[in-house]
Amino acid sequence: MPLVSFNYNDFISLLGFQISKDTLIEKLPMIGGDFSHVSGDDINIEFFPNRPDLTSVEGIARASRAFFEFQTGLQSYTIDASEISLTVDPSVKKVRPYVTTAYVKNVTMSHELIISLMGLQEKLHIGLGRNRKKVAIGVHNAAAVTPPFTYKAVDPDAVSFIPLGKDEPMTLREILKHHEKGVDYAHLLSGYKHYPLILDAQNNVLSFPPIINGSLTEVTPHTKEIFIDVTGTERKAINYALNIVTTALAERGGTIYSTRVHDEGKTLKSPDVTPSQHKVSVDAVNTLLGTTFQAKEIIHCLKKMGHNASEAGTGIIAVETAAWRSDILHTVDLIEDVAVGYGYDVFPQDFPKALTFGGTLKNQPLLEGLRSIMIGLGFNEVTTFVLSNEKDEFERMGLKKTAIVEIENPIGEEYNRLRVSLLPSLLKLLRENKHHPLPQQIFEVGAIVDQNAKNQTCIAAVKIDAKAHFTECKALVETLLRECGCKPIIKETMHPGFIEGRCAMVVGQETQIGIFGELHPKTIQAFSLEQPIIAFELHIEVLH
Repeated sequence: MPLVSFNYNDFISLLGFQISKDTLIEKLPMIGGDFSHVSGDDINIEFFPNRPDLTSVEGIARASRAFFEFQTGLQSYTIDASEISLTVDPSVKKVRPYVTTAYVKNVTMSHELIISLMGLQEKLHIGLGRNRKKVAIGVHNAAAVTPPFTYKAVDPDAVSFIPLGKDEPMTLREILKHHEKGVDYAHLLSGYKHYPLILDAQNNVLSFPPIINGSLTEVTPHTKEIFIDVTGTERKAINYALNIVTTALAERGGTIYSTRVHDEGKTLKSPDVTPSQHKVSVDAVNTLLGTTFQAKEIIHCLKKMGHNASEAGTGIIAVETAAWRSDILHTVDLIEDVAVGYGYDVFPQDFPKALTFGGTLKNQPLLEGLRSIMIGLGFNEVTTFVLSNEKDEFERMGLKKTAIVEIENPIGEEYNRLRVSLLPSLLKLLRENKHHPLPQQIFEVGAIVDQNAKNQTCIAAVKIDAKAHFTECKALVETLLRECGCKPIIKETMHPGFIEGRCAMVVGQETQIGIFGELHPKTIQAFSLEQPIIAFELHIEVLH
């Protein structure tokens, strides 16, 4: 979940009302988050990824005004007109087709705003933007350039400019090869002969989306006027991102000005913060939540969540939803907001109405036995996500991609597929804990999904230590199998994730049921680790 860090006093100044820090810490997670830690006046909270509008202190302050009932209902912002425009050239349509823009004046670039704006931009890139593939945001010092602007695709060797973080001009192709951001995001432009660029009237480069901005428009503490561009592959997504960023600046006292985007013979005004219109029935709310709410109670709950709501006939409620609420896709999302506004903590608790008797699952005794054995061998049990990604499952393990179950609409690129192995999940956990002393030895009993989209239960373990070696790993596997009453055959094998000659497979009933050995240095480095690692993974179903 995205972590938002802010200062309590800065939050109060944005909120415009007084609320004690203790009350804030107690109640704020009810919106949909969890406090990471609090140190003095510095607060760190994780919000669910479905609320990108809460990934900045400005968005949190806006939502808090309604949730704590200081100012309920839909927050509105005044948008003045400007003469600034951007023209979309047809050449860019096959590369990165959509763009939207905004202009914000009277900005005071305080230290708090600079930190918040940088964090918001990065979090939107990761979540809503799918690591910049779907959305990329450029924030510019508007005083350094001259409108009107042009968005077009150009020959990557024909244009050069000084990118952020560098002192010398580089061509677009050189940026992808040598600039840190270029190397990280070069894959987004792979296969294209021309690259997108945003230029001003004097052919000065503002942005090379989705890679890097030009140093000419770098935002500094002295910046007063900001031009924002958002490019991407989906119009709705870029509009949501623009609305979130511009309204965050408005929360800091900035004045939003509309711009015009000329695209394929049409002129679009942006940003557009017109609320979306919905209807929800009282019966639908009560059926789904198991409540007996009246219309007035539902309206009150929706207003606490920042919506405008009113009765629109018998049993029907009309709802106006903010243009920055990208999570409201269906009536059920509004019903969820009713539940959040009412408070999950005040829903009545009850015992089940039917008396049933549980029983042990068929393989549960085996699973518990395996856990006991591993704990006895000095390993700590962990539980990781069944969701993973292609890079961890295949690329970092040195494997070729095979059939894998993909998520159609993932929240983020980090978790967009079902895992085919437990080992990458354990290695990622080691990476997150590499600041702790060695040795570290962990195991997991969990589910994977095979090439036929069938669940399989496996046990896997890893140990990272300067003295870890193949013989120790072989002894661990043999001990585990012996305690299970199994007598499988161990044969030498090859696996790209393991060192050749220090890798073996476990064969039972003429079927490979597992693999173990020393991980290859390339695998270790791919997961940003440094010390030797031994690992094994076994299919439990075959151990019965």
